[in-house]
Amino acid sequence: MTLYADLMYILCMTKALVLTPSEREFFKTVAQAAFANPFSPARIELDRKIAGTDACIPWNDLVELAITRIVEHLAGLRLSGRDNLSQYGADDRELLRTVFLFDIYHRYRQTFDDFILKQMSAGDTIIPVPFAKELLSAISALGLDESGCHRYLGIFYQIRRAFYFIETALTGLSDSMHGLRLQLWNNIFTCNINWYEQHLWNRMEDFSTLLLGETGTGKGAAAAAIGRSGFIPFDGRNGRFSESFTRNFIPINLSQYPESLLESELFGHKKGAFTGAIENHEGIFSRCTPHGSIFLDEIGDVSVPVQIKLLQVIQERTFTPVGSHERQRFQGRVIAATNRPLDDLRRAGQFRDDFYYRLCSDIIVVPPLRQRIQEEPRELEALIGSILKRMVGEEAASHARLVRESLSRDLGPHYAWPGNVRELEQAVRRIIISRHYRGDTAASTSSDPTDRLLAGIESGSMDAQQLMAEYCGLLYRRFGTYEDVARTTGLDRRTVKKHVLLTGEKGVA
Repeated sequence: MTLYADLMYILCMTKALVLTPSEREFFKTVAQAAFANPFSPARIELDRKIAGTDACIPWNDLVELAITRIVEHLAGLRLSGRDNLSQYGADDRELLRTVFLFDIYHRYRQTFDDFILKQMSAGDTIIPVPFAKELLSAISALGLDESGCHRYLGIFYQIRRAFYFIETALTGLSDSMHGLRLQLWNNIFTCNINWYEQHLWNRMEDFSTLLLGETGTGKGAAAAAIGRSGFIPFDGRNGRFSESFTRNFIPINLSQYPESLLESELFGHKKGAFTGAIENHEGIFSRCTPHGSIFLDEIGDVSVPVQIKLLQVIQERTFTPVGSHERQRFQGRVIAATNRPLDDLRRAGQFRDDFYYRLCSDIIVVPPLRQRIQEEPRELEALIGSILKRMVGEEAASHARLVRESLSRDLGPHYAWPGNVRELEQAVRRIIISRHYRGDTAASTSSDPTDRLLAGIESGSMDAQQLMAEYCGLLYRRFGTYEDVARTTGLDRRTVKKHVLLTGEKGVA
């Protein structure tokens, strides 16, 4: 009898722990959320399911509710003595490890945010990570070895930087801005962060990015969000990350250099390579860190010979400084941007197809401001608030009303914002100085009514009355009399005259 009891005891003690069906379903939802893009509608629905609510509440509040429920479920496992992952079968063990990692990351969100701000203040000086030992201990308790713990610390840091820079640098409530933030996240972590953390976290240099969009839309901000969010390894010996993210992003405006100097800025040069080369010079490809990114702005403006040399760098990952025969290795990632129509340039032979295909691992279109406002009328107000906060800090609200009223009075609701967000930033500054902003008349108006009409149709910035007025103005230019315009449009003469005068035409007949 004693032997039987002992055997039963041993069997009970060695039996693997299992999750109940309801626990497994809940934790599977949490794991899906852990791997979901935080800017995606799918993530919001998963957070709702975890939080157990259908209420329409702000996303940050929804996340807090979801985290609270996750903590409660994990506490239940601990209280019942079922939190030892090694006692679970393989599937449940991996599921719970994902959930515990998700919980650890969220416990350290604010700590990472504070660290990001401190590193920004310190610039290129690498600062210690005071919370690393505590966080690594929490990860290690999940059964990961030292290498795995360091990798997850680096991934947590990367995830938090990506969220911080995408969320803060790309303000907007419109559908197109929601889509842009989603695309930027996927650009950094791919469409499945599980793939990324398993296979691609140290291989993203092979994925180049091409940003397209009009001037002033924010392509530089989008590029910076990508470039400052690359993976940076943790150096356990020094208790620091291997480099500062402030060094991870190196931008260059290619159009500001004459071609004779551009190659030197890109690839560097040796002393004596040309007249004026009095010392060795490191180009941006030399200065790029192994985990960094190069931002080639205005890529559509470079000549074909320069395109060929850039193609070689991206393709072979090597380059040669001007005046040198020594090949150097480039280990970073390439981000490029242009406001020019690359399809037209390619057809004209001004932009090489092979270069284009090397740049376009991912193509992201940054939307124009007029599209954003058309999608979401509150977009302008949100941007004004963000711009003022950067300018004057917490006192932004006291200036916002003045700016909104001035723009409404001076420009009206249908201004096309040809300079996009960059123009809006200058408009805010001008209103603070003078209380007025009259708009960019050189860019937004044209002496040709055909151009005005087509621009209005293309941008979607005109209402029905404006479209009719521009069309009548176009016909008046052609026919010269109100009567002829009236016959063509089916309107009466008085209505035609009213529309023509609205366009600024000097009607006489």
